[in-house]
Amino acid sequence: MTQHVLLNSVEHKDLKVITDRSAKYGDNVWYSVTFPLEFRSVQAHYPIFFHKDATTGQFYAVALFGFRNEDNLFLTDKGWEASYVPLTLRRQPFLIGKQVVREDGIEQEQHVIHIDIDHPRVNKEQGEAVFHPFGGNTDYLDEVGDMLAAIHQGLNDSKVFIDVLLEHDLLESFTLDIELDNGEKHQMIGFYTINEEKLNMLAGAVLAKLHEQGYLQAIYMSMASQSNVRDLLDRKNAQHQNRKA
Repeated sequence: MTQHVLLNSVEHKDLKVITDRSAKYGDNVWYSVTFPLEFRSVQAHYPIFFHKDATTGQFYAVALFGFRNEDNLFLTDKGWEASYVPLTLRRQPFLIGKQVVREDGIEQEQHVIHIDIDHPRVNKEQGEAVFHPFGGNTDYLDEVGDMLAAIHQGLNDSKVFIDVLLEHDLLESFTLDIELDNGEKHQMIGFYTINEEKLNMLAGAVLAKLHEQGYLQAIYMSMASQSNVRDLLDRKNAQHQNRKA
């Protein structure tokens, strides 16, 4: 269950948020949405692929953490085994909302912070305080605000990025067949990657425009990140070995 409400310092003055990483807090996911503005940080640890929403048909980039649902290979009893956690996962239990305000007789839309007060991270006993005892945002809440703003900007930019990829027919579906040391097999379907052949055939003017937009770098980062599949495979094999031990 979720219950999203507008965050305010009166009703929520005592709220705290647990920032530890654990399956009980919803971190046991096998991928999360990412975006080009985050690719530099993400590609250092995770493979970046593209996924298509079955309901809307919208494509989006994802950082991959495992090979199947509820299989986060970076999540251990000690927490998250990587120095960077993608923002769309790290922002929980907060999300960005919109509110119409009237200033000088003119209606304006502004972004506000919402919180899922039923999220297992939210409590009044432990974790990071959201507000100071006598009012005012804590540094943690300011950081959350910056994070949500980055996500909002990143996802808007990602839509343009995806449209450019589709315009030049640069996305292709693929199937990833994984075989572990113990013979266990996994098959990942429904993901997309960059079609390198069509990328190499693009005219110079198109490549120049992609470079100007910052998207050419994002394309190459997503391609380079896929070498991290090897790390995922090693983590999966180690997981099986540890269970045997």
